[in-house]
Amino acid sequence: MKRMILAMAALWLAACVPQEKPTGAEDFAAFCSSCHGAGGKGDGPMAADLEHKPADLTGLSRRNGGTFPKLRVMAKIWGYTGGKNGAAIMPNFGPLLDSPLVPYDSGDGIQSPTPERLVQLAEYVETLQKK
Repeated sequence: MKRMILAMAALWLAACVPQEKPTGAEDFAAFCSSCHGAGGKGDGPMAADLEHKPADLTGLSRRNGGTFPKLRVMAKIWGYTGGKNGAAIMPNFGPLLDSPLVPYDSGDGIQSPTPERLVQLAEYVETLQKK
């Protein structure tokens, strides 16, 4: 009985310790790299099994006139944008979307509540851009 009480107390105390939030790089590794590859080139281990090849994320800025389209990237991850005939289907990223909200200005001067991990993931994808 004493061991059980000690075990329960240890679990209770462990729950009180703040957990570190995943970084954008960690979320990319967990949610994106299996399709897009570790470097974001669309060459992940699952890419060959997909009907449509995953996008090469390293050229997003180049394809957008030299500016990283962060809002469009976040909208794509969130699921607001789709492709024609299902060509751009993305899985559900619930843990990213259920994170605490932070104010994010997409460039229009309006701070919109946005899931923190979604912003961090988009910022990480921005670091993958070819220079």
